[in-house]
Amino acid sequence: MIDIGSKIKELRKQKHLTQEQLAKRLWVTKAIISAYENGTRFPSLEILIHLSYVFNVSTDYLLGVSKKQYLDVTELTGSQIALLNDLISEFKN
Repeated sequence: MIDIGSKIKELRKQKHLTQEQLAKRLWVTKAIISAYENGTRFPSLEILIHLSYVFNVSTDYLLGVSKKQYLDVTELTGSQIALLNDLISEFKN
């Protein structure tokens, strides 16, 4: 079973968002966010896509298909991206 609720809660807390703040970003109620996190309701495809944008993760990550998280480097220079890659490699060692 997909445990998207715990992923939503974890990512929300990483972004220092309350359920209410996340709800406002998604144009839903706080109760709906709570239901997602408790596993009593599953987000629609549209909400799933919006969640991936808010948290900067893939829908595959939210669905548990992939364990990889990605960084958005679109506004970084080539040298900044290279520096990040070096830092990530260092952490992996």
